[in-house]
Amino acid sequence: MEKIRIAVRKFDPFETTLQKLWDLFCLQNNIQIEAEMVPLELHDLYETTITKKGLKEGKWDIAHLNTDWIYDAVHEKAVLDLYSFIAANPPENYPYGWHKSLLKLQQLDNGTYGLPFHDGPECLIYRKDLFEDQNEQENFKKQYSYELSTPKTWKEFVEIASFFNRPEENLYGCIFANYPDGHNMVFDFCLQLWTRGGSLINHKNQISVHSKAAIEALDFYRKMVNDPTAVHPKSKEFDSVQAGLAFAKGEAAMAINWFGFASMAQVIEESKVKGKIDITSLPSDPNHKTASLNVYWLYTIGSGSKHKKLAYDFLRFATTSESDKLLTKEGGIGCRKSTWKDEEINALIPFYHKLEMLHENAFTLPQTPIWPKVCEFIDHMILKAINSDIPSAQLLEETHNNIQKIE
Repeated sequence: MEKIRIAVRKFDPFETTLQKLWDLFCLQNNIQIEAEMVPLELHDLYETTITKKGLKEGKWDIAHLNTDWIYDAVHEKAVLDLYSFIAANPPENYPYGWHKSLLKLQQLDNGTYGLPFHDGPECLIYRKDLFEDQNEQENFKKQYSYELSTPKTWKEFVEIASFFNRPEENLYGCIFANYPDGHNMVFDFCLQLWTRGGSLINHKNQISVHSKAAIEALDFYRKMVNDPTAVHPKSKEFDSVQAGLAFAKGEAAMAINWFGFASMAQVIEESKVKGKIDITSLPSDPNHKTASLNVYWLYTIGSGSKHKKLAYDFLRFATTSESDKLLTKEGGIGCRKSTWKDEEINALIPFYHKLEMLHENAFTLPQTPIWPKVCEFIDHMILKAINSDIPSAQLLEETHNNIQKIE
């Protein structure tokens, strides 16, 4: 029997949504083609679709790719330019149904190489029930001489995390995702850099990680993640999904993670913090602005697919306002403005409307063919930093020199 193959980012809400959407799509269009959906971890997903040419050679018809990878995918000729399909039969309310920040990263070389699937910039997720508790507020003020509220500076973040760190209650001040997969720690470093006024790009438009702000960022981060009086002890084992699940189980007062994990903690059955959470902007150093990071997931079609039209028809179906809302109710993050403002969704997830605010402060990562290699270097640098006493300035200089060699 003929079938279409879909490479799926391994995450329960993605898997359940996609299966429901495919079944509905086939039912409504009287299509009798099976979809083989294979859930894959980040590294395996990149490898099978791009490195091993799975999209280019037609082994995959559709794939979830994140915007970190889209530059590579386009230049490897792995993904189909959807421009002509969109021109002939655009998705519902395209492009106006999406915030502009969700449409630009997939537009390269005058082509459009994907449609927004799942989003949710980085933010501070916190337990509002703890922050609003009168006893906690009184005890915090006695200890620190200022009012307990969400941290505006990194100094406040450390103090609040220490205050709420209670291992005997299986409650920790904060959770990080320190599993070295080339993503989570790299993103954390970028956020620390940006909230100190730093940049990944120097005045010559080259990637540079050797600056005063970068030293301050790495110094703070390595000390913070190693602080047993403030941080969940399993942070070094957690990727972003595991960190999100630990927060949903009520194991931390705060987490720096993707918006999607705050949303997930409101909707999954096993969550112990439903109705007790909220999100806000990240802290920053005094005199510098907050920042967020916008990396989002796309639906893409393999350039080697034998089912290009069918694949595009499914992508149109999977990105309607109704489908976008379904993804959100399953625990993913819909990308459409209509979902962000939807009354039912905001009743379910009261902070959902704040997505627009996060997008206004969201930075994106450099689009360059060397970025995956740069990610490796930064990931390796942070891993070395949190497991050694080598000075941050030395580690950053080494990393900077490695980057220069490949630029």
